[in-house]
Amino acid sequence: MDLLAALPLRTPRLTLRPFTPEDTDAMHAYQRLPEVARYLYRPPRTRAECAATIAVAPAWERDGDRLLLAVCPARPAPGVPALAGEVSVNLRDTRARQAEIGWSLHPGAAGHGYATEAARALAAFAFTTLDAHRLHARVDTENTPSVRVCERLGMRREAHLVENDLREGEWGSEFVYGLLAREFGEK
Repeated sequence: MDLLAALPLRTPRLTLRPFTPEDTDAMHAYQRLPEVARYLYRPPRTRAECAATIAVAPAWERDGDRLLLAVCPARPAPGVPALAGEVSVNLRDTRARQAEIGWSLHPGAAGHGYATEAARALAAFAFTTLDAHRLHARVDTENTPSVRVCERLGMRREAHLVENDLREGEWGSEFVYGLLAREFGEK
């Protein structure tokens, strides 16, 4: 499948497009922040790590392939950067058509509904174009904004994993949310 031919995705307020090397500094502007990395199960990224992330070509054929898209508001609100964040869908099990969806926003873009709008558009794309059967999201239990995004998408909480991740010497817990293709848009 030629993923690039199906992109960008557009919503009433956003364009979701593949990252380019020119986006490295804009991605690094939020990925370097401890408050962003806190819920991503990894430390803040360096500029070089952002460049390496952007350099991975979108693919959707084998377990581990992914589609990473820049979230760009058509008319950013005051204080919102032109590159507001990212959404991704990762192919976890090719045979069972299982994928993991995720999002990360610049703190200046929070509170505008961009994460929900972008995740909804990517979920629709995953179910219709990528033929995903099931999407899941892993969310830190303390990440209330992401929990709300999952709920707005109609995802159900399927698991509560207690102290399953160790970050900087502290245990963290996570929720796992899931949604089947046939359930998408029901609520």
